[in-house]
Amino acid sequence: MTEVVVEDAAAESNTRGAADKNVGSQPSAAETLEDYTLRFAPRSYRRWTPMVVATTALGGIAYMADFSIGAGIGLAHGTGNALAAILVAAVVIFVTGFPLAYYGARYNIDLDLITRGSGFGYYGSVLTSVIFASFTFIFFALEGSIMAQGLKLGLGLPLWLGYLVSTFMVIPLVVYGMKALSKLQVWTTPVWLLLMVGPLLYLVATDPGTVHRFVSYAGTGGHGGVDTASVLLGAGVCLSLIAQIGEQIDYLRFMPPKTEANKRSWWTAVVMAGPGWVVLGALKQAIGLFLAVYILAKVGPAAATEPIQQFTGAFTAMLPSWLVVPLAVALVVISQIKINVTNAYSGSLAWTNSFTRITKRYPGRMVFVLANLAFALVLMEADMFSFLNAILGFYSNCAIAWVVTVATDIIVNKYLLKLSPHAPEFRRGMLYAVNPVGVVAFVAASGLSIAMYFHALGDTLQPYSPVAAALIAFVVTPLMAVATKGRYYLRRADDGIEEPMLDADGNPSATTSTCHVCRQDFERPDLAACRTHDAVVCSLCLSTDRRGDHLLPAAERTVTPSPAPLPR
Repeated sequence: MTEVVVEDAAAESNTRGAADKNVGSQPSAAETLEDYTLRFAPRSYRRWTPMVVATTALGGIAYMADFSIGAGIGLAHGTGNALAAILVAAVVIFVTGFPLAYYGARYNIDLDLITRGSGFGYYGSVLTSVIFASFTFIFFALEGSIMAQGLKLGLGLPLWLGYLVSTFMVIPLVVYGMKALSKLQVWTTPVWLLLMVGPLLYLVATDPGTVHRFVSYAGTGGHGGVDTASVLLGAGVCLSLIAQIGEQIDYLRFMPPKTEANKRSWWTAVVMAGPGWVVLGALKQAIGLFLAVYILAKVGPAAATEPIQQFTGAFTAMLPSWLVVPLAVALVVISQIKINVTNAYSGSLAWTNSFTRITKRYPGRMVFVLANLAFALVLMEADMFSFLNAILGFYSNCAIAWVVTVATDIIVNKYLLKLSPHAPEFRRGMLYAVNPVGVVAFVAASGLSIAMYFHALGDTLQPYSPVAAALIAFVVTPLMAVATKGRYYLRRADDGIEEPMLDADGNPSATTSTCHVCRQDFERPDLAACRTHDAVVCSLCLSTDRRGDHLLPAAERTVTPSPAPLPR
């Protein structure tokens, strides 16, 4: 796609012809295809019901990595420690994910845009965008590896070729964003659930001894019992999934407006598809361990962590031999497609956000779909599956620090201390470049926890690195807000437009105006007044304004708006 560069404001005001209309017009006109990569998702596009959005979002967590993660933790530390670790991680993920999911669904913006106005600033959130993008290609590579294992077992494809197949097959689906993904997820979810849950129910019903072996499994150490260090080490691996809430919000931002008529289904969808994803995720991790213990004696510990081996073993007990491998491969392929279209899609959003802010250029989302897939393919060819837990244990420290910082800013700084503006702000010119509240908290939490993870503070503290990441972020975020008195959240509180940002129900206003740069119509939350013209500018044209001609000047004194009441 043609990149966008907003040129000199004087030139714009003097030329209203076809050449000027091309400045910014292509991405704006093609936003349906681009899926509102860098901006608020308008009401005119959000035509899905809450339950369709929730089903689509939950379809994105069909990944098989949970089975491997649960198996790896359990085989190393035993069932008791693994289940405790899974529970600890699930509670943390649910609590931190709830405010983020609410903000994404209520204000129709993705997690990067939420992060900008929740303590990081316009450029400060580039740090977290890169972390989230890394999350997507790490897990794409993991799921692609699992699919390649299935293709090798079922079709005899060598792993390197399976990696290529699993990478390229998702591209056509990712191009068309939410419209294609919603159909894919809705239609494949029932089949996926049946194939996943069926074997477990059959084994438990026909061979009760499998439950006893699962519960009593003590791990490679063979000591049994629950050990704090083992639980925290396992929880650290599980907590690497905390950034999954970003992918859930990439769907939740398309929720319809919350009204009195739909509030019950709206809240159900937000909780279920937002923080509620972790309930199914934790269940999958436990199932992965259960199946690994079941097949351990037959395939050995290395193969027992591979989902294709787990389900092949389970299907063997309940199906004719000729049907076992095809069904196991079908489950793996369906799961991989369901999650990796989400990984590729969300990763492209994160990379595009970062690139456009830094360079003031918008090359189009598809460029970064391909870039994200390239990163994932390199990891697959490097056999990342063999050192999975090490990668996830390290990565979790950064992900925890980020998510806990943003969640704390929303819960504590916005609603309790009232130092952070209630409504999230994401537009360039309205935010400071860097807000020390979130950036300092994130750097301190991730830096110290990573040092602990690599034994820099001693072997005794090493298992506690994820706990340190969460606690430091939780404590430092409000401390920084108090120390700075909240002055670095908003560069200015007034965007120069008299029209209210929210409607009578507290939803983003659907009133439209025309951006004078790209000549496209945008809804109220996506616009700000122009400094040099008596007109308005859309957020994408502000992002690509290389000279800053359209940016409103900083207010002499930033006033933090009073927070709205807690949501009902």
